[in-house]
Amino acid sequence: MAPRILCVAEKPSIAKSVANHLSGGHVSTRNVPGNQYVKNYEFDFSFGPPWGNCSVTMTSVLGHLTGTDFPPQYKKWQISTCRELFDAPITTKVAEDKEPIARNITQQARYSKALFIWTDCDREGEHIGSEVRQAAFEGKAGIEVKRAIFSNTERAHVLRAAQNPVPLDDRQVSAVAARIELDLRLGVIFTRFTTLILQALGGELADQRIISYGSCQFPTLGFVVDRYFRVKNFVPEKFWSIKVMHRREDIEVTFLWRRHRLFDRMSVVILFERCLAARLAKVTKLLKKPTSKWKPLPLTTVELQKLGSRFLRMDSQRVMKVAEDLYNKGWISYPRTETDQFDRGMDLRRLVEKQVQDNAWGHHAQELLNGAFREPRGGRNNDQAHPPIHPVNYVAPGSLGDDERRVYEFVVRRFLACCSDDAKGESTTVELEYGNETFAANGLLVLQKNYLLVYPYDKWESSQQLPHFTVGETFEPTEAYMTDGETSAPGYLTEPELISLMDANGIGTDATMAEHIAKIKEREYVMTQGGDGTGRGEAAARGARGGRGGRGGRGGRGGGGVGSGASVQQFIPTTLGVALIEGYDSIGLDTSLGKPFLRKEMEIKMKEICAGRKSRHDFVQETLEQYRDVFVRTQQQVELLKAACRKYVFGEGG
Repeated sequence: MAPRILCVAEKPSIAKSVANHLSGGHVSTRNVPGNQYVKNYEFDFSFGPPWGNCSVTMTSVLGHLTGTDFPPQYKKWQISTCRELFDAPITTKVAEDKEPIARNITQQARYSKALFIWTDCDREGEHIGSEVRQAAFEGKAGIEVKRAIFSNTERAHVLRAAQNPVPLDDRQVSAVAARIELDLRLGVIFTRFTTLILQALGGELADQRIISYGSCQFPTLGFVVDRYFRVKNFVPEKFWSIKVMHRREDIEVTFLWRRHRLFDRMSVVILFERCLAARLAKVTKLLKKPTSKWKPLPLTTVELQKLGSRFLRMDSQRVMKVAEDLYNKGWISYPRTETDQFDRGMDLRRLVEKQVQDNAWGHHAQELLNGAFREPRGGRNNDQAHPPIHPVNYVAPGSLGDDERRVYEFVVRRFLACCSDDAKGESTTVELEYGNETFAANGLLVLQKNYLLVYPYDKWESSQQLPHFTVGETFEPTEAYMTDGETSAPGYLTEPELISLMDANGIGTDATMAEHIAKIKEREYVMTQGGDGTGRGEAAARGARGGRGGRGGRGGRGGGGVGSGASVQQFIPTTLGVALIEGYDSIGLDTSLGKPFLRKEMEIKMKEICAGRKSRHDFVQETLEQYRDVFVRTQQQVELLKAACRKYVFGEGG
């Protein structure tokens, strides 16, 4: 009798896709009692040694099976008990709505020789795999456990993954388990404390609202508040400059001052008068050289979110949801990756060939196959788990929904651009000496657009060509004049800028940044507006006070999210958002909950667990001690937090 293998995916769509590939389409489907979404797919497959020909049951979970919480005696909200939660016991059990799924895995494991885990190949997926393993152990304690390594659901890739399984990575499991424990403890402690303290102030804060804290959520809000105050407190400065214009060969050439600008008018007047006194300008440098605009690096999750927000008229959470749907359907590779370099062994030409049939970019794909193909640039990042995001199969854009079409087209065009040549051009620089001051004019001639032909998201246009100049010649400029202006305030923080700040400061992972941004919007700690400059300045401080909301746990993978707009979103903090950050910042700068330092250190230590340099226990205890100090100081100086709320939420004291 053939041995039986139990395969478990992270979501039903992946289970169905993998089952169809492994079975060759010869599969029987059974319902799972108690859950309408999860199915059991039964078929035969040859895994190769040591399993050989096997009878396979392929099923799935729906994200995490288990949840963590405090025992019932810690459910009551009291300020006096918040500190106890640093050391209180934590229970982990299968979530009530996931019990039928766990029971199905337990029952199927009883009759299986081995368990193959097909969860997503990242830290979170590894932990979900450990939850699946535990459910299987309930049915058969000695079952052998392996995991498939895959980054897309293309058939050949799935077959290789099935025949080359590896052990589950328990270091990654420990890192996520530590994060889950810390998120629970710190989230409950600071949410309860902040809510109870601020509810006591009365007014709208007493209206049963929950003031939620998250160790990524608050630093994300902190970035928005910091930019808001830079805009609000900005004082413009007057500056002056000099420009020189000369007309030759019916071309007007503007020469810009090398000093750019000065903030002292009399100094500029003196220098300008020296120019006029000199009368003649002398050409001191003429440089004509080839130049290039580099093609983009292969696509990472962070870049997809940033550029999706900028060019695709949807927010980062929506971009990730759509990308995950495209992945689940087998059109693109796994969309959660830090890698910006393709492995040299990947057959990229085969992927290009699949795009030849498209009416919009098929001609460019064919040109690449005809000899224009170039190896993609390699970045500095490789997460050793997934390749850069790229198209796996061709789908006619007309058969996709509007958002799916835009994201798929962007992924395809980015990939084809990576496989193209850099854009080529010729730059010309002319430098003048005029009254001992240096001025320069630049010209650009684009000769070969190359990757720009398929990638309209980058712009590189020829400028007006410069007329002929000779080094050493002198001429009297057609016009020279002084200009003046004022420095301008920065804009409010846009979503691409916020993602960049989160990435640089280690706030969340590439896969969770969109969730943290969505959370501060959901909690109404921030408002959003189109990036057209409306609603500037004081209007922000008079914004919404914030809405109600409970402290939810980590949701399922992916998540919804809407909010498409024709322009890039800008974030403006509400009065409550400002009060929370200002209040906690006034309690302690470096260790403020609104600053990124504590969470960044957590992310670094989680990577150390994954590398085997730190234990879960040591990481959790070190982090809890840091936050315990913050909590004690917050208790001691809580009046500063209250004062910030009175000032910004209630408008007291200016």
